Amino acid sequence: MTTERLEAFTDGVIAIIITIMVLELHAPVGAHLNDLRPLAPVLGSYALSFVFMGIYWNNHHHMFHSVEHVDGAVLWANLHLLFWLSMTPLATAWMGSSGFATVPVAAYGVVLMLAGIAYFILTLVLVRANGPTSKVAIALGRDFKGKVSVLVYLVAVPLAFATRLGASALYVMVATMWLVPDRRFAHPIDEVKTA
Repeated sequence: MTTERLEAFTDGVIAIIITIMVLELHAPVGAHLNDLRPLAPVLGSYALSFVFMGIYWNNHHHMFHSVEHVDGAVLWANLHLLFWLSMTPLATAWMGSSGFATVPVAAYGVVLMLAGIAYFILTLVLVRANGPTSKVAIALGRDFKGKVSVLVYLVAVPLAFATRLGASALYVMVATMWLVPDRRFAHPIDEVKTA
């Protein structure tokens, strides 16, 4: 099976997730800039989640360009990832509407952590389906950033009960780590094109 249908489906689901998140944004009642102030937590949580959706979409796209074979396990692992990503609008709305209250900030971290674990599982399944010497396996290597991200979330979730700002800062830190698309996938693809 080729990757095109899986990629198209994933693109569609992520587009719907972003659409659901933006539909949670409501215009302020007044007509002055100060009327936006109460919306700051909602806009902040939306912006952070939008960046995370962009990171997942971008890295998923780059990773699947190095994938040659997709099997049923890959399809299910991808659906597992999409399930956790689809929880993002709920966690985003709760965190924003609560003004970044403790439990919603922790719950947001749980969703991020489970999505990160699901992405990691997807990489393992892709390597198994394509082989240890495949382009995707070589590009992924030891996946240091992926493992560190999950560990940071694991720290951030309980940290939210001590300091919501600290936990939120860790979420921003992970997003910042991933803002640049994963360059590990460029090299194996370039080598194949020149061969």
